[in-house]
Amino acid sequence: MQTITKYLVQVILCLSVQVMNAQDTLQKGNNKDKIANLRTTKEHIQNEEREFLKVEVEAINKRLSSGVITSAEAEILKKEAAQKRALNIENRIDIIDNKIALLERNEDGYQTSEEKPSPNIFRIGGGEGGEDKFVFFGKEEDDKPKKRKYDLRTASDFVLAFGLNNAIIEGGKLDDSPYKFGGSRFFEIGWAWKTRVFKESNFMRLKYGYSFQFNGLKPTDNQYFVQQGEQTLLEEFPENLKKSKLAITNLVFPVHFEFGPSKKIEKDDYFRYSTDNQFKIGIGGYGGFNIGTRQKLKYEIDGNRKKDKEKQSFNTSNLVYGLSSYIAFDQVALYVKYDLSPIFKDQTIKQNNISVGLRFDMD
Repeated sequence: MQTITKYLVQVILCLSVQVMNAQDTLQKGNNKDKIANLRTTKEHIQNEEREFLKVEVEAINKRLSSGVITSAEAEILKKEAAQKRALNIENRIDIIDNKIALLERNEDGYQTSEEKPSPNIFRIGGGEGGEDKFVFFGKEEDDKPKKRKYDLRTASDFVLAFGLNNAIIEGGKLDDSPYKFGGSRFFEIGWAWKTRVFKESNFMRLKYGYSFQFNGLKPTDNQYFVQQGEQTLLEEFPENLKKSKLAITNLVFPVHFEFGPSKKIEKDDYFRYSTDNQFKIGIGGYGGFNIGTRQKLKYEIDGNRKKDKEKQSFNTSNLVYGLSSYIAFDQVALYVKYDLSPIFKDQTIKQNNISVGLRFDMD
């Protein structure tokens, strides 16, 4: 038994030495690869800074041709840009040379903190100018701002809206609605692009995109919706309803003309128009499709809670279109939308959906 144990110990020791030698060889090999990559990076740094300088010079030339600056001012700005990029190259290459020296001095392997895998990050909200992604999840080093365009005429917004929902009945007033005020609500979420219409002015913008609209109607007087052939009627429910709601989901494509002042922000290599802290008015409409209709009922029978969900067309219109408008300050707006298409098609009495609430356009 002792002989077997002795042999096992010897075998384990031999394997351990081999593994250590293999790791040492791998670390040295990794260092050589790292050094080679760093030397290649030095060339990339020079090319990158030269490209940055080229973009800056083009921006200066555009300002010169548009008469914003004089020839003398343009020459000064070009010299300053060239000096800055030359110093950038020098400083960045010094950093690479120091890393190479560190690796050459530690042949047995050396891992700096910046070489360790970086954690994933989650960010909501874009940067100035609209070039960054509004929602980002990934490595921190991948969340770098893109090169700015000199003139970015199109930006994008995340759209969120909610508020009160109801219907205008043909031949009646809003007060005659059979749906609860305050209980009937709408919700909208989507994405919109905003394009400056005129080259030299940002007073008018074209805003377009897509949205999911969720319109809810809650009947009064313990009523619920009943589909009878091509007619959809309200009838009294045989039990005491805790909740009665018809939910209509639409996919629509809004288009608005947006008007309002803006502030021009000018930098060395780009300019932007900003509508932050400004009033704006949007007038337009939308068109799209009904992608789902569902009725939800909650009630009790003999003390037992019941919940019914009925998914069918209820004769709701397949094509949806209407008018919408908003008055905003900064990113918050008072929002109104009105469906020109009826809620229920082929009805004896036509009903049109109307919504009033708040809208948030977040860039």
